[in-house]
Amino acid sequence: MRPVIDPRGGDIEDDASSPGRHSLLSLAGTLLAEISLPKLAMAWIWLIVAPGLLLGLTPILASVWIEALYSKIRAPFAELWPAALLLAIIIAGLIGGRALFRLAESSFWSLNALAVQPGYVACREGLRHLAERWLPAQRSAQQRDTVRRAMAAVSGAIVSGLAMLLVMGAWKHAQLSADFGKFASLRQLAGVVVANSIVIVAGYLAVVALVWGIADASIAQPRDFERYAAGPATAPHWRVAHLSDIHMVGERYGFRIESGRSGPRGNLLTERALGRLASIHAEAPLDAILITGDLTDAGRSSEWAEFFDALTPFPQLAERLLILPGNHDLNIVDRCNPARLDLPTSPNKRLRKLRVLSAMCALEGGRVRVVDRVHRRVGACLEEALSPHLGWLSNFADCGKPRWSGKLTDLWASIFPLILPPDTEGGLGFILLNSNSDTHFSFTNALGMISSEQVEGIEIACAQYPRACWIIALHHHLIEYPRAAKAFSERIGTALINGNWFLRRLQPLARQVVLMHGHRHLDWIGECAGLLIVSAPSPVMGAAENAGASFYIHTLRAGPNGCIEMLEPERVLLAQPTER
Repeated sequence: MRPVIDPRGGDIEDDASSPGRHSLLSLAGTLLAEISLPKLAMAWIWLIVAPGLLLGLTPILASVWIEALYSKIRAPFAELWPAALLLAIIIAGLIGGRALFRLAESSFWSLNALAVQPGYVACREGLRHLAERWLPAQRSAQQRDTVRRAMAAVSGAIVSGLAMLLVMGAWKHAQLSADFGKFASLRQLAGVVVANSIVIVAGYLAVVALVWGIADASIAQPRDFERYAAGPATAPHWRVAHLSDIHMVGERYGFRIESGRSGPRGNLLTERALGRLASIHAEAPLDAILITGDLTDAGRSSEWAEFFDALTPFPQLAERLLILPGNHDLNIVDRCNPARLDLPTSPNKRLRKLRVLSAMCALEGGRVRVVDRVHRRVGACLEEALSPHLGWLSNFADCGKPRWSGKLTDLWASIFPLILPPDTEGGLGFILLNSNSDTHFSFTNALGMISSEQVEGIEIACAQYPRACWIIALHHHLIEYPRAAKAFSERIGTALINGNWFLRRLQPLARQVVLMHGHRHLDWIGECAGLLIVSAPSPVMGAAENAGASFYIHTLRAGPNGCIEMLEPERVLLAQPTER
């Protein structure tokens, strides 16, 4: 007897958080209806209101401190406490300089993510969307590039102008230097602090939006890649399977956040993909299998267990597997309830990082190496780097005590980038990045950034192996794709917050590197600013509706003068999984 519905295919309940089934406005309304208001209030006070008020109070405190310091220095027999305080600040900076720099850099890009990127990107893509609709259908690539550059500059100017209006409106209430004795009440002080915050943040927005517009307008625009190398791979060459966004769930027919009912059989598709990889490897050996993030749907232990169970029958693949974290591995608080928030004091975010560290150590710990920044060289393997910390890491996983949270955050930041050095002087190496931005909110979980510390690691590795070719792997896409979009919502992606800056930093390495990423679930091979960029489709997301679910095998070879060349890739189609 056949059931009325097949429970293995899911139903409307599985579509609750699927953008493919609901509009972004509908999803936002669901989030607002389900969200915990006390948690939201606490998180906003902790992460936004308090830092904002501190920002507004800082100029007043600085002016008071400078005045006090000046008066003390001016008095010949004054107390030495201002000098001692300054010395203490310098010593603290020297001791905790790297940690302080990480905090400052992360806060800087978080401010950009909240205050600059959404408005600027929405304005830029909106203008581009309208302009490209007015262009003739047979427009040239040069026309499209000109429009994209112009709209970037115009949107930067628009956002900058709006921010300047805010500055002008708040300026009359702001006091960037003052004496606390002049304030008649705490309410008056609070008003000045809020006005100062608006002036500082809006002033920053005005400057940075203009800079972003100019930067986007001046950099080379992305193009589809069409210059595949011809002929057989007779020179040194490497076969690399590139997968991404397999989104394993902890139950056999579980839904996936974004794909809803299209994903309940995704685990079976992942098993099918591993089986195909094993057959391909047996016929023509693969040099590496790269999965660029989102191995799990929400970073839970059960999801990692399912992934390792699926991999167990294929030890020959595990020996070649390289993985890195995606936003779903780190930033999803609860896949069954996207309205849930992680409070900053919660251990859950660090636990997800610990699970990723554990998985990377198990799969690639003896092969990939951390960067020794003191000696400016590629250092110990990941296993060795983690071995002194195993005791407290195990204790943290067991009880989640806050005293280990800071240590885990510092350890996590120091691990990346991970380097798989080339076997020979002119061989192929891999650089694995963490491109995820720390976040506690569901609606910002997909944001990404690359720290300057990781870029420094890339430069150290490439300087140590100057003749090597490299695959630089990350989760997030660096740029928005140069594809026409039918709907405006298709244009708003979640590219790296600092992707433009990252591309510029990598330009000196353009001839010897290939950038590989996932995140968008789309296949695209293109170039920008001389850099070859490869995006992997997801073999799982939306697979139930798309019989063309696939992944790619890329063949790379060493070209003349140390450059890296790509042959036309091989697309591997996955048939739908059989019912079990």
